[in-house]
Amino acid sequence: MESVPGPVESVLDLDIKTWSPQIGSAVSDQLAMALEQGKVLCLADLPFVLSAREREFLSPVWLSGKRKNISLDGDHVRGATGASDAMADMGAMIKRYAGQATGLITRLFPRYTNRLKAARTSFRPGLVEGSPASWRKDDSRLHVDAFPSRPNHGERILRVFTNVNDEGVARIWRVGEPFENAARNFLPAIPRPIAGSAMLLRALKITKALRSEYDHIMLQLHDRMKADTHYQASAPQREVHFQPGTTWICFSDQVLHAAMSGQYMFEQTIHLPVAAQYHPELSPLKTLEKIKGRALVA
Repeated sequence: MESVPGPVESVLDLDIKTWSPQIGSAVSDQLAMALEQGKVLCLADLPFVLSAREREFLSPVWLSGKRKNISLDGDHVRGATGASDAMADMGAMIKRYAGQATGLITRLFPRYTNRLKAARTSFRPGLVEGSPASWRKDDSRLHVDAFPSRPNHGERILRVFTNVNDEGVARIWRVGEPFENAARNFLPAIPRPIAGSAMLLRALKITKALRSEYDHIMLQLHDRMKADTHYQASAPQREVHFQPGTTWICFSDQVLHAAMSGQYMFEQTIHLPVAAQYHPELSPLKTLEKIKGRALVA
C-alpha cells in the first residue's frame, strides 16, 4: 500500500500474510476497535492467488455489457458472458474468493462469526475510470454506501477487497474524514422523511422493506456528499494506492471513500447487525442517533 500524505489518518497497515491468521483476543480487540472507528485495514501482502486458467479471466471481454461487475448468484454467474465451461470455472473462482474473504473476517473478528450474513461476491474486471450514468452513480466522488431499494435499518456493510491486477496497476482510492464529522456537516440541511413516504415506497415496490429514518438520512448523506463539488475538493481526505496483491477491509457505510482508478479486483460484501459489533456505539446508527437525540429505527 502506498499513500499520499494527508490530514486523514484513516488506514491501518497489518502484517498479515495468510487468509487464516492465528491472532490472540487482545489483538482482535484492537483491530475491531480500529475497524469500527472507521479505519481501513490494509493487508499489503495478502494476494488472492489465481491459477493459470483463472488469469485468463483478467480481461473486460468477459463482461456481458449489462452490468459493470460480475457476481455469483447461487451457482449462477451474473454479468458475464462465455462458454458454459468458462462460466463454471469463473463461478468456482468467485466462490473460492468468497470463502477466503469470509474466513479471514471470522479469524480476525471471532465475535462476529455467528452473526455474519454473506452477501454479494463480485469480480470487477473493468476499468474504474469511465462515464457514470449520473453523479449519484459516480463512485469517484467521496461517499458512504447506502442503497435506495434495500433499507437495512442500521445493519453494517462490511467489505473485503483484493487487487488482482497482473500489470502492476494500483487500485486508487480517496478516503475522507471521520463519519461523524461529515454527518455533522450535512445533517442540518437534511429534513425528516415525509409522513407516509416509507409505506408508499414499499407499496410501489421501490423499496424491498420499509425505509427507516436512518435509511433516509444515509441516502441523503450519500447524495449530498456526491453533489457537493466544493466538499469533494476541500474536505479532509487522502489518496491511497492499493498495490496488486493487497487486500483491504472496511465498513463502507462508515468510511468515506471514492474509487479513482484501477482494474481487476474482487470484493466480498458481508452484513452485520449493530448489536454484533465489539463497540456498537461506534456504528453510524448510534452516531446519528447521538447527534439527533432520538431513535432513528422503530
